Amino acid sequence: MEKVEKDLFVSVDYKGTLQNGDVFDTSHGHQPLEVKVGAGQLITGFENELLGMSLNEKKTFTLEPEEAYGKRNENLKRDIPKADFPSELNPRVGMTVGLQNPEGHQVPAQIVHLDDEKLTLDMNHPLAGETLNFEIEVVGISDTQTQAPSGCGCGCDCSKDSC
Repeated sequence: MEKVEKDLFVSVDYKGTLQNGDVFDTSHGHQPLEVKVGAGQLITGFENELLGMSLNEKKTFTLEPEEAYGKRNENLKRDIPKADFPSELNPRVGMTVGLQNPEGHQVPAQIVHLDDEKLTLDMNHPLAGETLNFEIEVVGISDTQTQAPSGCGCGCDCSKDSC
């Protein structure tokens, strides 16, 4: 395999930073990210940048919100009675919780306000509205998967205390 194409498995070392330089995610110090190109596992802009790259090729690029996690949508905030939230979870502002949508999929939501009566949940992706910078290197291209799948599939970093 010489170039990244749809339906191939690609391993990528990457570092993602915000406009202020803060690192929001990286594979450095971990196993490279392996994805099947075209399977919907990546944000659109990232996958588009990968297409056509060669093994060991490095690239730096910037994605506007529309190419990444979209713009923030204030209609994705919901108030729920505090009594409806499991008290054993000890809700706190900044905590990310998993909700289930009508299709049965897990949707992460962040508690952005909390008082004696209600919680305000924000279901925007934490990176919605952000311009993202990436430094990537293609470290593997294969027609078969080379790594065991990991994570919960919700799109978050499950190694952190946020799922």
